Amino acid sequence: MSAYIIVETDISDPVQYELYKAASPGAVAAGGGRFIVRGGEIAVLEGDWSPKRLVVLEFDDLEAVRRFYDSPEYQAAKQLREGAADLSMVAVQGL
Repeated sequence: MSAYIIVETDISDPVQYELYKAASPGAVAAGGGRFIVRGGEIAVLEGDWSPKRLVVLEFDDLEAVRRFYDSPEYQAAKQLREGAADLSMVAVQGL
């Protein structure tokens, strides 16, 4: 059953964050994932949630998500993001 990572990002250092953006696709692909949403225009339909940037990734299942998140490839990319952005990240099982 597919699983998704949903990430809300607030970027404080765009130059540094570009390094993370360049490194993360390789880590996602190595983990068997793919980008569904990577930035783009956001339209708030209900409530007061106004994320500045959203990313949605798809994986085969929650176990694949965990392997990706813990992988050396992603941990290396994640270090590039330190100090450049604040994130909220969840994983959810799909249908």
